[in-house]
This record gives sequence, structure tokens and C-alpha cells, in this order.
Amino acid sequence: MLPKEKYYIKVGKAADLKSPRERLLYRAFEILPGALAWGTLLAVFFLSWLWPIWLALFIIIFDFYWFIRALHFSFHLVMSYLKTRKHLKIDWLREIANLNQGQPLEGNPQMTALEDIYHLVILPMYKEGLEIANGSFEALVKSDYPKEKMIVVLATEERAGQVAQKTAQAIEKKFGHKFYRFLITCHPQNIVGEIAGKGSNETWAGRQIREKIIDPLKIPYENIIVSCLDIDTQVYPKYFSCLTYHYLTCSNPTRSSFQPIPLYNNNIWQAPIFSRIVATCNVFWQMMQQERPEKLVTYSSHAMSFKALVEMDFWQTNVVSEDAGIFWKAYLFYDGQYQIIPLFYPVSMDACLAESLWRTAINQYKQQRRWAWGVEGIPYLLFGFFKNIFSAGPKIPWTKKFRYSILLLGGFWAWAVTAFIILFLGWLPLILGGQKFNTTILSYNLPQLTSRIMTLAMIGILISAIVSSLLLPPRPAQFGFRRSLPRTFRGLRFAQKLFYHRKVRGLFMFLQWVLLPATLIIFGAIPAIDAQTRLMLGKYMGFWVTEKKR
Repeated sequence: MLPKEKYYIKVGKAADLKSPRERLLYRAFEILPGALAWGTLLAVFFLSWLWPIWLALFIIIFDFYWFIRALHFSFHLVMSYLKTRKHLKIDWLREIANLNQGQPLEGNPQMTALEDIYHLVILPMYKEGLEIANGSFEALVKSDYPKEKMIVVLATEERAGQVAQKTAQAIEKKFGHKFYRFLITCHPQNIVGEIAGKGSNETWAGRQIREKIIDPLKIPYENIIVSCLDIDTQVYPKYFSCLTYHYLTCSNPTRSSFQPIPLYNNNIWQAPIFSRIVATCNVFWQMMQQERPEKLVTYSSHAMSFKALVEMDFWQTNVVSEDAGIFWKAYLFYDGQYQIIPLFYPVSMDACLAESLWRTAINQYKQQRRWAWGVEGIPYLLFGFFKNIFSAGPKIPWTKKFRYSILLLGGFWAWAVTAFIILFLGWLPLILGGQKFNTTILSYNLPQLTSRIMTLAMIGILISAIVSSLLLPPRPAQFGFRRSLPRTFRGLRFAQKLFYHRKVRGLFMFLQWVLLPATLIIFGAIPAIDAQTRLMLGKYMGFWVTEKKR
């Protein structure tokens, strides 16, 4: 049970609060991100007309700032890639065996290498087909961690109907006997106060597994590592042993989350160009954040101690972004004494793909908007920081409060407005500045300076393209090389002959990055503004499940 004074960590939106003053404060925090984004865009328009010279100088400085950031990000991306490649080659089971056998581990006296560490794997499923689930379970079976130490839960939804139950039963028949324990749970629909989605499903599954398996077997909660994986997530062979090693060797593992690197390699060769770019950009962002753990937030597939989950009463059931939400919930619950340990080891998921190109584009937009709905974490965290001021317990340091507040606000603000400012709004002073501005030297140099800065920024895109090519899985034989060609050229024999040579295979996977600017607008900035505007207006979103297709 949660302490009464920690009631605020279960808040999902302003209406969940009983106090009118608290509702008003929370509502103000909900309005803040959208107001900042729209205020910035409108300010650029008006300043282009009122003070075009000052705005032009701002745009030049802004573009140069993002050029420096692009180089900074590229450095972290390369370093993260090199660490990942190194960690893929490590025999993590041997590393565990080499720990001080039977002795308290350095920096972690309550744990020893001889303890029985169990892995609880929760896979929430909606209406995904047997092919999707089957691939994920095959990857679990092929992992190198002892299966007699793995408890697997397939968490289904009642609202998904009988088709989902048949899929779950087929999985149980094929894989259920291969693990220490296997359980199918069915999350009831229409529970009052819940949002039908991943978080509520995971919470139901967590409570069921504790009641039916963990408590009867009397397994210590601190000996259980919970990996919550999307149903399309396929773990790499040494994922669980890598996770176990980091759990055993980190300081305070029961107050830590563990974040692997998400790749979208399951169907990357089938996905259209824009879907590949969006997926790869997301991978790169996570890889760069791994190098900066002080800015890292749990995303999608992640792991943490079962003890922490029980103490916090599991995931939130009234939010959409449960992945980042569980980290913020833990951070507030433990008064800032909670950390994320980056794992430079990948798991693989599906890129957005549907029956048709148009449907894929729509699904991609909705998926990005759902991810952008992570902006709901801003009012949640700011309100939690406010309540912590008056808490009777430990206080979160002001430095940490300021850092995370700026991190969240700045991140979602940049998501919504940066692409617009760099690609489009830089031309507004020339259009709205009037004759007086257009006769200045600055008006002549503005487009040249910005274009040169953006040309230099292509270095970052080039590095991204190279790393993207290195992360690609082998080309499936059934697709042939023509899969890497744009749809327009697939039927043209001369194009296939020209680019079939082995030295340029995957060339169009490399050249696809020329579409990055358009992709950043259509599937980046616009859905981010969409989500922030909805939150600002109180038009709360539900959980939209991305269609899975291979």
C-alpha cells in the first residue's frame, strides 16, 4: 500500500485531484508545454514583422547552436555504437561467474553472485497475430540465461476477444513448458479509473503473478528482475545475462531501472522509407541518451526490480506513457533516490508497417503522436516536485528538480518547434521584414549563412547514415536487393542492374537520409504539436495500439 502522503504519484490528469487549488495548479502545468510551443512559433511570426533584424540574428545563432549540438550528438552516437558492438561480444555468463563467489559484491553488499536471480518477463498483448508473438517467444527460448530461472507472463486483454485468447493458448502449448513458470493473464475491460492500455494491463499481470506464483513460491522480491517487453520485442541472445550482470554489480539495484537499446530490425527491410527513418531516428536518440544516463528515461522495453514495483503498487493505470511514467513514479516515490543504468545491449522490435503505404503513414503519425503524448509527464513531474517541497520525508535536491524540469520542458519544446525554425521560419524575416530590412546586408547574408550552417550539419546526417547501415540486419533472401530501392524504381530493370553490385548493396538504405527534413516535420514536429495542443486544451488521449505487420 502506498503511503497516504504519496497520493500524488497516482495522478494521471488534473481531474484526478480532489483539491480545487491542486487541480488548478496541475492544469496550469498541463497548459505550459503547449503554450511554450505555440508562443514560440507565433513570436517568430510577429518578430519577423516587428524586429526582423533581431530575429534574423536569433535564427543564425539558433542554427549554429543546433549545428554544434548535431556534432555533439554524433560523437555520443558513435561512442554508444562502439560500446554496443563491444558488449555484444562479451560472454556475460562468464562475467557473472567471475564475480566474487559467495562474497558481497563491491558497491552492493546486499547481493552476491551466487544468489538465484529470477527473470520475470511480462509481454502485454492486444490483437497482435501469432506470427508476432511466436517470434518473440522463440527469441526468449534461444537466450542463454537458464530457462529454469525464467517466469513468463503473456498478458492479454479481455477487450481483444477470443482471437487473442486463441493466440495465447497456442503460445502456451508451444512454449509454456520451456520456462520455470508460464502464466496467461486476461486484463478485464471497463475497470473504473483506468485507461485501457499497456500500463493497466501490466499492472494487472504483475498483481496476478505475485498472487499466483511468486508469493506461493516465496521468492524474495529483490531476487526478481522484471523485464516488460512489447509483444513484438525479440531479445538478443545474451540480454538476460547482460541484465543480470549489471543488476548484480550496480549500486542499489532495487532502486534502479535498466534500459537496453531499442532497435527496429524485425521488419526494417519490409518497412517503407519514412518508417525506416522514423525508427532509426528513435534508435539514435536512445543510443545518444545511453551515453548521458543523467538524461536517460525508461522507454518501451526496460527492466527493474520486482521489489520496487510492489512498493510503488506497480505501473500507473491512468496514463498513456507508462514506460517513462514508471521512472517518474519511482523517482518521486523514492524522493529522487532512483537511477537508470544504461545497457549497451540491444533488443529488437517492429518498425511501423501496415497493409498499404497510406495506412502505414497514418499509423506512423498516430504512433508518433502517442509517443509525443509523453508530454503528460511534465505536469506529473512538476506537480510531484511541488508536493515534495511540503513532504515530511526526504527532499529532492533543488538542483535535480531544476535539471529534470528543464530536461523535460526543453526536450518537448525542441521536439515541437526546432524543425520548423530551422527549415522554414528562418525565411520569415525576408518575407515579413519589409523594404527596410530587405535592403540591409543582413537580409542578403541570412539565407546564405543559414544554408551554409545546414550544409555543415550534413556531417551529422552522414554519420547517422553510416551508423544506420552498420546496424542493419542481413538482407532477407526473400526480398532480394530490390527491397532497398524506392518503390518508384523497383519495376525498372536498369535501376536494379545498376545498383545490384555487392559494393553498393544497401545504397538506398544510406541515401534515404535525404528525406530526413521532411520526415522530421511530418512525423516529428506536427504530431508533437498535436499532442501538446490536446493536453493544453484538456483533450486527453487514450492509448492507441500500433498495428503490427510483417
